[in-house]
Amino acid sequence: MTRYFYICIILFSFTVTGQKLTGKQLLNKAIEYHDPHNNWDSFKGQLYITMVTPNTSKRRSKISIDLPNAYFSSVVTKGENTITSIIEKGDCSFTLNGSPNITQNKKDSLKINCSRTKMMKDYYTYLYGLPMKLKDPGTIIDPIVVRKSFKDKEYLVLKVTYDKEVGEDVWYFYFNPNTYAMEVYQFFHDESKNDGEYILLSDEEEILDIKMPKNRAWYYNKDDKYLGTDILTKTEELQKN
Repeated sequence: MTRYFYICIILFSFTVTGQKLTGKQLLNKAIEYHDPHNNWDSFKGQLYITMVTPNTSKRRSKISIDLPNAYFSSVVTKGENTITSIIEKGDCSFTLNGSPNITQNKKDSLKINCSRTKMMKDYYTYLYGLPMKLKDPGTIIDPIVVRKSFKDKEYLVLKVTYDKEVGEDVWYFYFNPNTYAMEVYQFFHDESKNDGEYILLSDEEEILDIKMPKNRAWYYNKDDKYLGTDILTKTEELQKN
C-alpha cells in the first residue's frame, strides 16, 4: 500500500510539473513543432494565398519573401486588376496590369503606395512567420501559461504584449496541449471592450519544411461575426482550384 502510494505521488508530481511550462518554454516547444529545422530566419519562398470574404470576389495573391535579402513582393489579382508591389532593401516599385505607368487617380483608388506595401510585408511576414516571430525584439512573453477552453477545446494559452514602439495590442496564442501546434490566435486593442478579432487555424501546408496554417478564418471577438478566410496553397495551380 505504501509503495503504491509513493508511485501515485511520483506520477502526480510528474503530471503537474509537465503542465507548468513557462511562457518561453511553451513558445520554444511550439517553434520546435512548426519550424523544427530553424528555417524561418533564412526563408526564401512563395506563398499562394486566396482570400475569401462574404459578398465579394476572391482575392488571389502570390507573396514572395526573401528575408536574408530584405525582399518582398506581392502580386494581387482581384476582379480585372493585377497589382504587383515590390520592396527591395527599402525601395518600392509597382505595376498595374503589367504597366509601371500608373495615374495618380489609380494609385489613390487602388491604394497603390509604399506605405501600404510595407504594411502588407509586415502583415504577411508576421502572420505566416508565427510562432517564430514571437522571438523578435520588443516582444514580451508572459511567463505564466494558462490552460483555457476556447470553442469547446482545451488549449495552453500564451499571452504576448509588445514594447510601446513595436505595438500596443494584446495577443493570445492558443496551442494544442499535446502537440504544441498553434491552432488559434486572438488580439485586442482594448481588452476591456472585447474588441479586436480571433483567428481559427485549420489544416497545414509545409512550406520549406515549416508547418504553416492552411486556413485562417477571421471573426470579431465582440459578436463572433465571420469576416473571411485566407487559404494557403503551395502552388498557383492549386490556388486556382
